[in-house]
Amino acid sequence: MSRIQTLPKHAVYEGNLVLVNARHPLHPGYHMSFAPVCGRSDMLLQRSAWVLLNALMDAIDGWGKIFPVSAWRSQQEQEAIWEHSIKDNGLDFTKRYVAQPGCSEHQTGLAIDLGLNSEHIDFIRPDFPDAGICAQFRKNAARYGFIERYPKGKETVTGIAHEPWHFRFVGTPHAQIMTQLELTLEEYIAFLHTYSPSHPYRLVFGTNNLTLFYLPAEEQADTPFPFGSRQCHTVSGDNCGGFIVTQWEISR
Repeated sequence: MSRIQTLPKHAVYEGNLVLVNARHPLHPGYHMSFAPVCGRSDMLLQRSAWVLLNALMDAIDGWGKIFPVSAWRSQQEQEAIWEHSIKDNGLDFTKRYVAQPGCSEHQTGLAIDLGLNSEHIDFIRPDFPDAGICAQFRKNAARYGFIERYPKGKETVTGIAHEPWHFRFVGTPHAQIMTQLELTLEEYIAFLHTYSPSHPYRLVFGTNNLTLFYLPAEEQADTPFPFGSRQCHTVSGDNCGGFIVTQWEISR
């Protein structure tokens, strides 16, 4: 027996898997629930991203050794960073390391720049080496739903230079799948777009058998989504015209 849920049109632009880049700007109606990072009112993350980031930092005893450099940014703040970087560093540098206003992941509240704690921290390119505590963070990131968003060698895919300090929350199991398959978010969304409700991507995750697929959004109405009475699921918009669905069976 199946049930029908409807996914509202605006939900295409919300969720942990929204793709935000130069080709897919953040939707003006994007909404999030904030939480302060380390109690700082000037450093905000989407609430579930903060909970998992803090759990990861606790697991590796990272706070104090790793410093949160930049999290959520408003449109106005991103505009100021863009303009100041052009003035200080030039347009070529800025295009490589700073997203255009409206096209920055920081505006989703799902991304954070981290730096090795030191006396002098570069706001644009903080030091986050692949050694010591930073290597521990990177090794454990996927288990807590985080990916290194702009890896080396994928610059032509992401449109952004290698940024080992920039991490994006996508949740589980997506972070583990992306890390295992060495896919950027752009590549992962395209990969899942090849799977449908009748031909899903299947995998074993822990003790659960998961199915993942893409569901195109209706253009003029809410999107119907049928699911089994014994199925659990999560749904995220992709900001590209549809939804990524993750399903698993409820144990008896």
